[in-house]
Amino acid sequence: MDHEPHSQEHGGEGVELPLPTAWPIVAAFGVTLMALGIVTSLIISLVGIMLGLIGAVGWFNEVFPSPKHEFLPYAAPEVRAAAVKVSPRKIRHVSMGESSHRTYYPLKVHRYSSGVYGGLAGGAAMAILAMLYGLVVQHSIWYPINLLSAAGLPSMTDATVETLDQFHLGALLVAVVSHGILSILIGLLYTVLLPMMPARFEWFWGGIITPLIWTALLVPMFSVVNPTMAAHVDWIWFVICQVSFGLVGGYVVFKQAKVETMQSWSMAARLGLHAIEGEDKE
Repeated sequence: MDHEPHSQEHGGEGVELPLPTAWPIVAAFGVTLMALGIVTSLIISLVGIMLGLIGAVGWFNEVFPSPKHEFLPYAAPEVRAAAVKVSPRKIRHVSMGESSHRTYYPLKVHRYSSGVYGGLAGGAAMAILAMLYGLVVQHSIWYPINLLSAAGLPSMTDATVETLDQFHLGALLVAVVSHGILSILIGLLYTVLLPMMPARFEWFWGGIITPLIWTALLVPMFSVVNPTMAAHVDWIWFVICQVSFGLVGGYVVFKQAKVETMQSWSMAARLGLHAIEGEDKE
């Protein structure tokens, strides 16, 4: 029997809603089993087909030939929610670029080439200080170079201080390549980080705080990546070298020209479209 009562028949105000039914859940579960059986077993797919058909037939009977509804009266006036108060204020939409408005930060970023230059400059400053440490403390500029190469050369893993003070061509090549690649990668990272830092304190965050953070992250890794460096490194000089990289590399990146992001461009400019001017009609 169809349940299609009207508000007049119930003598009050209310709303008619579809009668709750569980058949859609049965049909959905059947479809899920059908898909599951593709990767498991044919039997599961057959069970899913049966449940899907049963759920579909049951659901069909609930809505045809006429949908079944139930009448729900409105709540009493004293327990209804209060009316929503409409504010007289209006929202003014700010246009792109107006009052320094932007959709995301920053407005300008450094080119990737800036990161390459900054990384090479910072790496050079770091290398000079490291070799200065080797010359003053160990009386050999090859000492820090051989320490750095120990991460990639097995022959340097158990090297003594006397061995580290000597020149090794393979160690020099490994140290130069690894130091250069890491310097460039960190320089590229600076191109992303510096524009998001406060402009007045970029030198502080990029040149001092950031190197101290990555130094603290590197310390526990040295015993695994480079045990030789962990055993022989002078941590005070190591931190000084890291900060010198941050100051020099960050300064070079900061002084490079910035380019605007595409957030203020039109859609045609972002797609690289060029308008073709038509001929003037006489």
